[in-house]
Amino acid sequence: MMNTSTFSMLRALPAEHRQRLMRIARDVSFPQGTRLFEEGARADRFWIVRTGTVALDMHVPGRRAAVIETLGHDELVGWSWLFAPHAWHLGAEATSPVRAYEFDAVAVRAMCQDDHALGHAVTQWVGDILAHRLHSARTRLLDLYAPYGSGSTL
Repeated sequence: MMNTSTFSMLRALPAEHRQRLMRIARDVSFPQGTRLFEEGARADRFWIVRTGTVALDMHVPGRRAAVIETLGHDELVGWSWLFAPHAWHLGAEATSPVRAYEFDAVAVRAMCQDDHALGHAVTQWVGDILAHRLHSARTRLLDLYAPYGSGSTL
């Protein structure tokens, strides 16, 4: 399985698109233990991690939230902002102090609407990450909750 750093914005987007996005980025910091978002809440922003780590978790009824993946340097935190209904599908928590670039989702979606090449590149980038994360979530949940030897992850 590929590491999500393979999907970094630096590698995925042409320089001109990265530069346009970075013009609207804000530097933010989160202390360890900060919840960035909760499942079901409005997805109105996303982040690129500069330093620190963020755990993506999934609510599991009757159990503690399952950590699906831990993200670090140069990785995208949040994809739900791009796809209607713009509600978070997972939760996220800073597992160490985090510094990140924060992007306003409405502004980025407007940029993508106005520049179809940018929109295509961003959609492809986020779609690739989404596919990877769905596979990771399935694998992790099978690891945690399926009886040993009950099936394959393929």
